[in-house]
Amino acid sequence: MSQLLLEKAKTLEPRNPNKSTGLFGGKSSGILNWNDIAYPHWYKMYKRLVGNYWQADEVNMSSDIKQFPTLTKAEKDAYLKIIGLLSTLDAPQTRIALLISLYASDPSVQSIMAVIAQQEAVHNESYSYVLSSVVSLDEQNEAFELGRKDPVLLKRNQHIMEQYNGFVEEPTIENILKTMVYTALLEGMFFYSGFAFFYHLARHNKMVGTSTMVSYINRDELEHGRFISELFRATLAEHPEQNNEKLTNWVYDHFKESVALETEWSHYVLADVAGIDFVEMEGYIKYRANKMLRMLGLQEIYPEHVQNPMKWIHAYVDNFDGTKTDFFEQKSRQYTKTSDLNGFDDL
Repeated sequence: MSQLLLEKAKTLEPRNPNKSTGLFGGKSSGILNWNDIAYPHWYKMYKRLVGNYWQADEVNMSSDIKQFPTLTKAEKDAYLKIIGLLSTLDAPQTRIALLISLYASDPSVQSIMAVIAQQEAVHNESYSYVLSSVVSLDEQNEAFELGRKDPVLLKRNQHIMEQYNGFVEEPTIENILKTMVYTALLEGMFFYSGFAFFYHLARHNKMVGTSTMVSYINRDELEHGRFISELFRATLAEHPEQNNEKLTNWVYDHFKESVALETEWSHYVLADVAGIDFVEMEGYIKYRANKMLRMLGLQEIYPEHVQNPMKWIHAYVDNFDGTKTDFFEQKSRQYTKTSDLNGFDDL
């Protein structure tokens, strides 16, 4: 028996209450009063998200422009392939955030997803920006073609594509929940071997501008992952019939498969890059998977990887890895940005 398809939320329905009666399929007037929402702490999440505002061209790429020709061939290839990967993942995130908001009957969710969609659009712009700084247009276009042509990348993204397109074709509560799981995987694990590569370069004083850009993106993705995980748990609580062994097993199976695919991809794209420790990288991927499972309210599946094996990354990315407190609650470090208009400012 097929599940009931959700209708898109009404834009304005004054006969309904302002405080939504449900996240999806509930009733709401469409009027948003942040002081009267179903999940009050989400206002803090909204404020953190909008506080992260930045623009790609505020990052100074002048040193990267000079350094890129001096990278090894393996480093250049990995740089371009990983930018291609990140763009392949981030571009759909803009649309999927908007699609989730279309079916969200809670106006606070609609507003938060609108901010997330805008930030994902900035992330995708940033990949164009960094590539335009270091390579020709032909090489830029070639990097962005990887998501359509590279067999390893196509295999890696197959189930993401299937789930996201399945949600478009059949917008049920189950498909929204599964889409949130893949969104959490993207925000919290799929990007991370790529991020680690850019931090590895910065660790050796290479391509620091790109690393700074990635730090901005990384910080945003951590916040996105937190909200999506909370939205997942809240939706499950409102739809307890979905909180069953079948869905739980589906999540675990897809996490295990995703870890295997991410590990395969990291070996493929970083194989010839000097100084990469693949045992450490695999441990880091599993560590990130454990983090996201805990945030979704599930058990770890890699008990030997509860600690971050790449402690050195803390120098390049927000330190959200506290084990005794929620790692999203710790204060973000300040980043230095530059633009032609205002020189140097703190974000």
